[in-house]
Amino acid sequence: MNVKARPTVQVSEVSKKKSFSYLSELKEELKKVAWTTKPELVLCTKVVVYSTFLFGLGIYLVDLLIKGVLNGFSFFMHLIFG
Repeated sequence: MNVKARPTVQVSEVSKKKSFSYLSELKEELKKVAWTTKPELVLCTKVVVYSTFLFGLGIYLVDLLIKGVLNGFSFFMHLIFG
């Protein structure tokens, strides 16, 4: 049974330095980001939740209105045509 050994992968020093350089630059860039404050984040979350709820409620009410109109139309058609 011939079992071939996997070739070993060697990471060069240049590749290690590039990786370290990339990570350090990434860290510096993330320090420059203007992060949202907690109160601002809570407020924006509330706005999204409330507006989603109101939008869903609006769709539900329009659905009820359309359903009522169609049921009324059906009722009058049964009265007229039997």
